[in-house]
Amino acid sequence: MIYLALAVWGAVHPMYYFIAWFSANGVDIMGMVDAWHANAASSGLVWDLTIAAVTLTVWIIAEVAVRRNWTALIAIPATFGIGVSCGLPLYLFLRSAPVK
Repeated sequence: MIYLALAVWGAVHPMYYFIAWFSANGVDIMGMVDAWHANAASSGLVWDLTIAAVTLTVWIIAEVAVRRNWTALIAIPATFGIGVSCGLPLYLFLRSAPVK
């Protein structure tokens, strides 16, 4: 249940900042991407999270192929649609559940 709580937190907490940014700047996806690359520090963080998301996706696919826990694939769109902060704990929650 801790993994599930972390997944919810990882979905809700970052969304607060995204919503605040959209409120101040309008729904401008390219503007947000530009803001992510405003300096070297933020660009490094974007690449760090991108590499972590790709690595998590490869891990999920590899384990689903072996374990046949198809429900765990839900963590992939959660990772890219919400973020690694949601996708990783969600996957760990789904992985720890008994496979039926």
